[in-house]
Amino acid sequence: MADNAPIGVFDSGVGGLSVLREIRTRLPNESLLYLADSGHVPYGEKSPEFIRDRCRSIVSFLLEQGAKALVVACNTATAAGIADLRLLYPDLPLVGMEPAVKPAALATRSGVVGVLATTGTLKSAKFAALLDRFASDVRVITQPCPGLVERIEAGELDTPGTRSLLAGFVQPLIEQGCDTVILGCTHYPFVKPLLREMLPASVALVDTGAAVARHLESVLATHHRLADGLSSSRFWSSGDPRRLSAVLPVLWGENGTVSYCSV
Repeated sequence: MADNAPIGVFDSGVGGLSVLREIRTRLPNESLLYLADSGHVPYGEKSPEFIRDRCRSIVSFLLEQGAKALVVACNTATAAGIADLRLLYPDLPLVGMEPAVKPAALATRSGVVGVLATTGTLKSAKFAALLDRFASDVRVITQPCPGLVERIEAGELDTPGTRSLLAGFVQPLIEQGCDTVILGCTHYPFVKPLLREMLPASVALVDTGAAVARHLESVLATHHRLADGLSSSRFWSSGDPRRLSAVLPVLWGENGTVSYCSV
């Protein structure tokens, strides 16, 4: 039997919209709930305890809105909070993010892989475990990107300031011979056009949005919760809803009504 209840998706801000777009493409019959925790963005510099508390509050809110499944569309929140959420909600279909270390390690020809990510993701035990498991035979160059999330949140996808900031993060990866670069934050796919300009054409960019959508489809099918009805989308922000409304046409591809969420 089809389950036309919505899927809940959340991120520290607008970055998870890159994942939401992939879900919409893969699962066009699914209704979607999206919460941008923009009142607390970025997560990358926050403590794991703070992020776990935010995850609990947000998931509780999305379940109150009728969510049948949850996607933690944030690498930092997944690293800090998804194990806790699985303990709290053992029967809830729950999908998280992780940097694409395995596909990048398989794809590299030079044996040098770069990772653009937040400080929180790069410091996490989950990321260290990924490197131990999948990247023992390659050299991994990690590059934290402080300030980049905030620029993307503001819709500054191609401004002189964003270009300058991103160039400073990319140059060390070029100098050290990376031929594959992992986008380890859901915000970063929105600056792919800039990255393509800055990196040699031979460098592959790897992110996990499409893979997450495929995994979500598999999880929903296993639980017999795939929808077959007309889809809809609803948006909330814990910050100023007007800021999310302003960037939706660019990052989501259409307008949408954004409500304030005090969670």
